[in-house]
Amino acid sequence: MRKLSMEELGRLSAEDFKHAPKTPVMIVLDNIRSMHNVGSVFRTADAFLASGICLCGYTPQPPHRDIHKTALGATETVDWLYFPTTLDAARALREKGYTLYAVEQAQGSIPLEQFVPGAGDKIAVIFGNEVGGVDAGVLQFCDGCIEIPQLGTKHSLNISVAAGIVLWKLAEPIFLNREKTTE
Repeated sequence: MRKLSMEELGRLSAEDFKHAPKTPVMIVLDNIRSMHNVGSVFRTADAFLASGICLCGYTPQPPHRDIHKTALGATETVDWLYFPTTLDAARALREKGYTLYAVEQAQGSIPLEQFVPGAGDKIAVIFGNEVGGVDAGVLQFCDGCIEIPQLGTKHSLNISVAAGIVLWKLAEPIFLNREKTTE
């Protein structure tokens, strides 16, 4: 066994990324404090060809060296928008036809492994602040909540880890369809 070279991985160039069809998922960051978390979410958004990121409230915005440190250039490929409040972002996304899901432990939340979006649905996933989670007012505006089941003693995951898990799940049908077409 050997590691693949960068050429063998066949990654998109930044220009090809901009024109590639995107996963119909918009990421919304609700008052995230950590620049490292924001950079990590950019990098994950790039990995799964997310439609873009909404940075809300006091969530840090590129360009910044601490965001770049974890984004590793993904701020140049992933489209992003800034909104003064997360509710502003949620309203704008709903007007564009997105179904809104908070990633939160809430009454009636859907366990991630049971979440099945409709084919072609445009989904916005809202990730909350590192301490307080998704704002209660935003939660009331959402169409539903997705919860990542956990087995240990902690009741939450780092936002960048949660984003990776949720985006993998939402992109999984694309990977499965790709496998079918290459068989």
